[in-house]
Amino acid sequence: MIDSAGLKRRRWLVFAWLILAAVPLRAQAPTTNGTDAETLRKQAQNPVASLISVPIQENWNFNIDPNNRTQNVLNIQPVIPASIGKDWNLIVRWITPVIFQPDPATAAAGYYGFGDMNPSFFISPKQSKMIWGVGPTFILPTATNTGNLGSGKWSAGPTAVVLVQPGKWTLGGLWNNVWSFAGHEDRQDVNQMTFQYFINYNLNKGYFLTWQPTITANWNAADGSKFVVPLGGGIGRIMKIGAQPVNIGAQVYGNAVHPPGGSPWSLRLQFTMLFPK
Repeated sequence: MIDSAGLKRRRWLVFAWLILAAVPLRAQAPTTNGTDAETLRKQAQNPVASLISVPIQENWNFNIDPNNRTQNVLNIQPVIPASIGKDWNLIVRWITPVIFQPDPATAAAGYYGFGDMNPSFFISPKQSKMIWGVGPTFILPTATNTGNLGSGKWSAGPTAVVLVQPGKWTLGGLWNNVWSFAGHEDRQDVNQMTFQYFINYNLNKGYFLTWQPTITANWNAADGSKFVVPLGGGIGRIMKIGAQPVNIGAQVYGNAVHPPGGSPWSLRLQFTMLFPK
């Protein structure tokens, strides 16, 4: 276990990193060409675009009982497309979480390490009026502390994404459900759904408004503890650090529904490096 002092230092380093990244960019356009800038922004908001991206996402879940603690989840989630013929792309999305989980028995200590990895694979058409992708997703029991940071189970299930991008809008949703099929027999079976709807409205100079709440359902939990339903949103911007396009953003969510003792609100910061083809 570790105390919360080291985690707090890391939080402030992340804040400083994002602020310093943004400061020198005020005078820089996202790209030199307006059409290219808009294309890049739409690609960055499309989970199955033919665009390599490396999002680094910090999530703080506040006011967890007991002791009014904060859970921290840092997600490193590269997205890599590959062509599989003239008509189809394979999109690989691999999430690696780094977690600080408060110990409910203390007011300061907790558990810190890697959580369970979550790779997803989407087959998506290169040309379609409606953008979509389908495929399998997996939960790998890679947590460094199985009892506190992971499920201890191998899990798999279907995943799908669909979206449209009319004008300045991006409207869509990403869904999956996983079931456990192997792992520690003394751990609870996994049957969990995740649904993220996303609404983006693009503004001038690379800015955009965004709503990307992630709704989760643990179907094996007791009644009253199954769902987390956040409401909220934030703002982002696509810009450049030197020649490198990046996407930065901040979002705040209040959990209208959450398990007893769970976090009532959260903060999400994201920094994404973009590698357009």
